[in-house]
Amino acid sequence: MASSTSVVLAALFANGAIAVLKFGGFLLTGSPAMLSETYHSISDTGNQIFLLIGIKYGAQEATREHPFGHGKAQFFYSLLVSVMLFGIAGWESARHGYDALTHGGVHRASEDVTLLGQTFDPVFVNYAVLLGAIAFESYALWKAYQGISRQMDEYGWTTLREAFRKTSDVTTLTALTEDTIALAGAGIALLGVYLTRTTGNPMYDAASALLIGLMLMGFAIALAWQNKRLILGESLPKDAEDELRAIVADWDGVTELVDFRTVYFGAEELLVTADVAFEPDLDAETINERITRIELALMEHDDQIQKVYIEPET
Repeated sequence: MASSTSVVLAALFANGAIAVLKFGGFLLTGSPAMLSETYHSISDTGNQIFLLIGIKYGAQEATREHPFGHGKAQFFYSLLVSVMLFGIAGWESARHGYDALTHGGVHRASEDVTLLGQTFDPVFVNYAVLLGAIAFESYALWKAYQGISRQMDEYGWTTLREAFRKTSDVTTLTALTEDTIALAGAGIALLGVYLTRTTGNPMYDAASALLIGLMLMGFAIALAWQNKRLILGESLPKDAEDELRAIVADWDGVTELVDFRTVYFGAEELLVTADVAFEPDLDAETINERITRIELALMEHDDQIQKVYIEPET
């Protein structure tokens, strides 16, 4: 969980600083793309705060009211990020870009600005801010990629797509997704601003704002879907669960694996239950000893497993 926290803190630092710079660029130039990127970075900053709350709340100890702990809090707060923040920021960005397109665009980059006695073209402020954003977001993305790479190495996932479908660490997943689209959004905004400045046509700037908004909304839907599967209670992927089944079914004295289930109750926190038939001539003490050894073997095989409940069948 420490790696998830460091990923979120890196993104929080980057997005907070970038949001201020982008808003300054918008005030100087009136660029629709810069306003969209401001919405984007403000939402990303809020995202990190929600994710940190989820990490802190999810780390609380189990209580009578929550006997399996509060691990699912991370799923809930990640869902809030995808629906409330990504969705709202995406909608506002797309709406602003659409309005700019239908009303001929809004752009003041041709008007020089005087600051501290120096006159300069404000479009260069946008260039500097967006290039700085790309640098900051590249660092945050690298931190998030390190987090997901650790999981890929640990669980044998070969592609990011596979990791996206199988990981239960939604905090790192959200940060990785967010940093990816933030980097793409800054690149799109930079291209839009550059094309508008070069051609004099404000439609490029407005179109980039619309594209950024649509991209945000698309990723919001994808993230919400991933969080839904975990909130509802998803099991381990079949191949990983089959490995656990085999450990139990092949254990000395086990005659039949009657039932076997797994479910995530937090980020990288797994519950395993099994109904197991043992040889009829085994006494209660021997059965209890073998159940204990099976539980330990399962936990050693997959360190995500926090709880194991095995019910002997007769």
